Amino acid sequence: MRKATIAVLILGAAAFSGCAQTGTFIAGNLTTVELSEPNYEIVATGVSGTAKAGYLVGVSFSDGARSGSISLARVSGTGHLYKEAMEGLWAAFEAEHGAAAGRRLALVNIRYDADTRNFLVYNDIALSIRADVVEFVDD
Repeated sequence: MRKATIAVLILGAAAFSGCAQTGTFIAGNLTTVELSEPNYEIVATGVSGTAKAGYLVGVSFSDGARSGSISLARVSGTGHLYKEAMEGLWAAFEAEHGAAAGRRLALVNIRYDADTRNFLVYNDIALSIRADVVEFVDD
């Protein structure tokens, strides 16, 4: 009886010690950018950033604007998919077009793709964010 109680306690602790990661990227802003005036230049198209994370014993999912994983343990990546993908996007932009700091830049045509793989004991998710970059110029 004592071994059964210990086994139940261990299984209960394992069930409540897993990890869950979800995120949402909504491309809505409080600022409206109107690109009808000739006061901008398209400085980059198709700039992208990607982030990945892998997990044990669980499931990864993506449905519309939300992606995530509910699993026992993360084994790769940090789980901050949207943050890392956006940082990767800006790093790719800066590698080709110079520093973004001090410039009047905006991301337009933002789109994202998520890829999930679910196996019996391993699952992973990859998120890619792709956008065009415009720079506002003086008339």
